[in-house]
Amino acid sequence: MERAEELLKLEHVKKAYDGQEVLKDFSLTVHRGEVIVIVGASGCGKSTLLRCINGLEPIQGGRISLQGQVIDGRAKNIADIRQKIGMVFQSYDLFPHKTIMQNTTLAPIKVQKRIRADAEKEAEELLQRVGILDKKDNYPRQLSGGQKQRAAIVRALMMHPEIMLFDEVTAALDPEMVREVLDTMLELARSGMTMLIVTHEMSFAKAVADRVVFLDDGVTVEEGTPEEFFERPKTERAKRFLHTFEFDSVKK
Repeated sequence: MERAEELLKLEHVKKAYDGQEVLKDFSLTVHRGEVIVIVGASGCGKSTLLRCINGLEPIQGGRISLQGQVIDGRAKNIADIRQKIGMVFQSYDLFPHKTIMQNTTLAPIKVQKRIRADAEKEAEELLQRVGILDKKDNYPRQLSGGQKQRAAIVRALMMHPEIMLFDEVTAALDPEMVREVLDTMLELARSGMTMLIVTHEMSFAKAVADRVVFLDDGVTVEEGTPEEFFERPKTERAKRFLHTFEFDSVKK
């Protein structure tokens, strides 16, 4: 069976803050349609990794490329490249003074110069898909945390990205709101969206991932299928990490 095309490639990436290395010689190749989950203890470099991929943080060594185009936050073409990379943060980052419909259609209309009626039609379809079409005329303050996060996912999808990055998107949510956001992400994965997910939800990681990357102190300690990582971890560090979690059964 032919392997899907290489979409995102990180080669020997190094990132440091004030001389302190956060990512140390990190390499990863993501193929189209693949779902990769990055796990690891807080402070191990997971969120920094996603910010480097999106060009929000400069790297001090190595190379990051999307479909062969080098990602450099200082390059003239970074705005065009960022349109291909959807990113959802745990803090939603919705405009408080705009409705959900306005939030989700602003960039397609202003940046991609799409016709308003077409953008609004697509936004309605996506809002329906994630279960919050009835909130399209509401403001973010009128939505629950889970609803705001689903709106943020729709906003990212409206740009027709090649890959979606999710940075601990359920971390700020009450437990009862976590499931509705994870269900949305599971549905995206099943639809074939290429995704790179940072999460502490281990049962979700086990259900959604094609590959799991365990990051510790800025380096990849283990990488493998969910079955390999969760049921047969190779390193003592991974075993200690997994020992802190209990898994419930979630089927992909």
